[in-house]
Amino acid sequence: MEIAVVGEPEFTLGFQLAGINRLYNTNSIEESTEYLKELLNDKSVGIVVVNSELLLLLPERLRIRLSNSITPTVLGIGTEEDNTLRESIRKAIGVDLWK
Repeated sequence: MEIAVVGEPEFTLGFQLAGINRLYNTNSIEESTEYLKELLNDKSVGIVVVNSELLLLLPERLRIRLSNSITPTVLGIGTEEDNTLRESIRKAIGVDLWK
């Protein structure tokens, strides 16, 4: 399974330097929405990394779908305090590792 990253070029650059090849550089919410819908149906992707600020701007129905997705697991990463990673791990393995 592969890791995919969706976000602005500044966000995806670090992942590219780390060797991740599935990068989706976006400059609009509409473009991000389309990429994320495609990735939800791509069986070769196991993890989708998204800027947490971008997640907040997505349509509510898509955010709910991303939040409930087990495969691929969608992780929101950003500079603000965010429990997306914690909740994703808890849903995937059934245990809260922070306790």
